[in-house]
Amino acid sequence: MIHPTRTNLLLLKDKGRAVSGSIGILKARRLALIREFLAATLPFMRSRDEVRAAYARALRKLHLSLGIEGDEFAESLERIAPRDLGVEIVDRSVMGLHYRDVGFRGEAVRSPSERGYDYRLTTPHLEEALHLFETILGEMLEIAAYESRLKRLGNEIVRTTRRIRVLEERILPGLRREIREIGHYIGERERESHYRLKRFKELLTGGGGGRRAAP
Repeated sequence: MIHPTRTNLLLLKDKGRAVSGSIGILKARRLALIREFLAATLPFMRSRDEVRAAYARALRKLHLSLGIEGDEFAESLERIAPRDLGVEIVDRSVMGLHYRDVGFRGEAVRSPSERGYDYRLTTPHLEEALHLFETILGEMLEIAAYESRLKRLGNEIVRTTRRIRVLEERILPGLRREIREIGHYIGERERESHYRLKRFKELLTGGGGGRRAAP
C-alpha cells in the first residue's frame, strides 16, 4: 500500500475514475469492432458459397469443352490471351485499426472480344467456362480482402477484450482496495485524534475546576 495520506487518497480516486472511463471507452470500441466484424462476415460467407457453386459449374463446362475441342486447343488459348490484373495492396483503417485490403485495377471478367482470339471458333461451353473462371477470380480477390479484414478485426476484438478484463479484474479492484484501506486508515487516525482531543479538553476542564486561588 502507498503512503496513507489524503493527497494519495485523492490521487487514487482520480486514477480509479480514469480507469473506469478507459473501460467504458474500450467497451464502446469493442462494440463498434464487433459490428464491423459481423457486417463483413455475411458478405464473406456469401462470397465463399457463390465461389463454390461457380467453380462446380465452371468445371462441368470446361470438361464438356475439352471433350469437343481437346486439351491442346485450350492450352493454346492460355498462351494467346495472357493478362495482368494489376493486383494492388491498399492500406485502410476501421475505428483506428489499420489493415491491408486487396484490390485490382480493371475488371476481372472480360468480354469474348477482349480475350485475344476469335471466339466464333470456340464452343459456348468453353466461353461459359472462361466467364465463370474469371468471375471466380474476381470473387476470390474479394474474399482475400474480407479475410484480411476479418482477421485484423478478430485479433483486435480479442486484444481489446483482454485489456478490458485486465482493467476490470486486476487494476480497478486493486485501486478500490487501496482506496478502502487508506480511507479506513485515515478514518481510524482521525477518530484517534478526535478522542485524544476530547480527553485533552476533559483534562483541562477537570483540572481548572480543582485549583485553589493563591493567598
